Amino acid sequence: MSHERPTGIVVVAAVNAVAAALTLAFWTLVYFRIFAASASVPLERSAAASTLGFLVGDIVWAVPLLIVSVPGLLKLRFYGWLSAQMVNVLWLYSMTAIWVRDLYGGQLSPGAILFSVFPAFSLWAAWYLWRYRERFWQLAGRAS
Repeated sequence: MSHERPTGIVVVAAVNAVAAALTLAFWTLVYFRIFAASASVPLERSAAASTLGFLVGDIVWAVPLLIVSVPGLLKLRFYGWLSAQMVNVLWLYSMTAIWVRDLYGGQLSPGAILFSVFPAFSLWAAWYLWRYRERFWQLAGRAS
């Protein structure tokens, strides 16, 4: 089997690079807009705490995994495949929680609107990367 990089893998890497930059920019703006002002009403503090939880989760897990996935995918390394698959699951999980929260609250948040394309892409990317898993697993035993 050839170790040539299929176009779809390059697409997944490019989308993950854009997602990492967009996620960092979004959370930077949210942090300075929402958390700069101290919420005094308990319900507002609770909503801010929920948003802070997503911010921390994305900064600790999603963004590093997105960043690691890009060179790993382009080099056809197992860590790139694994981190991209982990990000795919994170998109589905976090966006489901956000959609439920927003629909229950009666309005979609800017984040729900901005990031809604990524779970749909993740479904395709997870399937696509699974189809090409052998390309990454064959190279897993080779020296980097």
